[in-house]
Amino acid sequence: MSEISYYLLGLLIAMLLAAAIWDVKSRTIPNSLNAAIAFAAIPYWIAIGLPIWPDMALQFGIGLLVFAVFAAVFAIGAMGGGDVKMVAALALWLPPNQVLTMIVIMSIAGGALTLVMLIWHKVIRSSKPLEIPYGVAIAIAGVLMLGERFLNHFS
Repeated sequence: MSEISYYLLGLLIAMLLAAAIWDVKSRTIPNSLNAAIAFAAIPYWIAIGLPIWPDMALQFGIGLLVFAVFAAVFAIGAMGGGDVKMVAALALWLPPNQVLTMIVIMSIAGGALTLVMLIWHKVIRSSKPLEIPYGVAIAIAGVLMLGERFLNHFS
């Protein structure tokens, strides 16, 4: 990997953290931030030497597939639109064999976050509907998947 690819990964981590903070504060993730995450994948692909065909096309296809699956989740009301765009944008950055792992980690983190927020919602006896900032779970999964390539030297 080239030096620029490390800077781009650092930028991605910063954008994921910004999205998580934004989601906690406002329960939204700006479209501009999701677009930045998605479009920054292209210079990353170039920096790591990914060939246009078939690898870049495969990355794009996987991102599109993730978007379609989670758009269905959005359609049944189980996830927000910003979350759908964020998980699809993040999928553009990961090797195909890591996307499913990221989704599993995201689901576990999201379940834990939901449980904590549900307990807190009951403790404070809130009458407002419970809104989960799922961008936090997506960011956790993304950071863990990106960090894995640097921390796991045994694979």
